[in-house]
Amino acid sequence: MPDLLQLQVHDLEVEILTGVYSEETHLPQPLRISVTADLDLPEHFEPDTPLGASKSYLDLKHAATTSLPKNVHFTLIEAVAEHICDTIFISDARVRRVEVRIVKLAIAEGGESIGITLVRHRR
Repeated sequence: MPDLLQLQVHDLEVEILTGVYSEETHLPQPLRISVTADLDLPEHFEPDTPLGASKSYLDLKHAATTSLPKNVHFTLIEAVAEHICDTIFISDARVRRVEVRIVKLAIAEGGESIGITLVRHRR
């Protein structure tokens, strides 16, 4: 099994137009999004290894926040996760796998986490 580097950004709260039911389709819903990206990595990281040998965490944050279109209604949160995966794969050929976890905050009644995890591998 090859070595890999996992970059992680967790618990971003984002307002997204999503939902199936009529009460969900008019206003953005709060989602908690976490992203993990598996990357190929160099043989070794030295103290002076430049950032280009890794990937900026801000790229993952951008994919889960500002890269999501504000005027598009995603019927399913699975489509939100798919958009995030696509954005990350396009941004860097070293990304081998992306995992996106989305929790729908508006439907929790007792602090539980209700949502999905989507895992995509580069094809």
